[in-house]
Amino acid sequence: MDREKRLSDSIADTLLSMIVVDKKFRPGDKLPNENDLSMELNISRTTLREAIRILAAGNVVEIKRGKGTFVREDFTDPSMENLSNLTVAKVDAEDLYEMRLIFEPEAAYYAAKRSTESELKKILSLGEKIECCIQEGKDRTEVEQEFHKAIARASHNEFMNRLMPIIYKAIDKGVVLSEAKKEAVEDTISDHRMLMNFIKDKNAEGARYAMKIHIMHAIEQLGLEK
Repeated sequence: MDREKRLSDSIADTLLSMIVVDKKFRPGDKLPNENDLSMELNISRTTLREAIRILAAGNVVEIKRGKGTFVREDFTDPSMENLSNLTVAKVDAEDLYEMRLIFEPEAAYYAAKRSTESELKKILSLGEKIECCIQEGKDRTEVEQEFHKAIARASHNEFMNRLMPIIYKAIDKGVVLSEAKKEAVEDTISDHRMLMNFIKDKNAEGARYAMKIHIMHAIEQLGLEK
């Protein structure tokens, strides 16, 4: 029972992130039906129902009998709006990468400690997709963002989740640069493999170290050392 409760709390956080971070569902939008959403999240319908009840109690969604579950029309998240404003501001690249160096190694640390089986599978799957994009010469910006977002979600720290829209700007810069440098591409592949292995092994200190190395490589490649 305790394990199921912890999982439902985690899924409630994931759904909230899909609403306020990904903007996948907006106020008034209907969530996918129970079968589809439980399959997408790789959880039981019982766990999903409990997560929905948690969000309903928090006035995030409302359950309309016979119609489905909807994001409340009056749902707002002011803290997220304030953070989103930073994404359109002119932020210095050095500061962006410094922020990544401060927060993302810790996100990786907690992801290694707290990730559920389904979250781990998603991180590993996205890491493999990044390698495929690199090998096939395809744009990997979106997948790279999803990879780092999946790690932030698996940290089960909502503030780290909310930083991701800002961090995307730094990821975009890094992808553009690395596509033009063979060494940068090789670093990305080896760094990601090392990071995924540590997270898979639940080695939190190793995951922290691997993420730090990954970001330091990007800082070096961008010439952002202060």
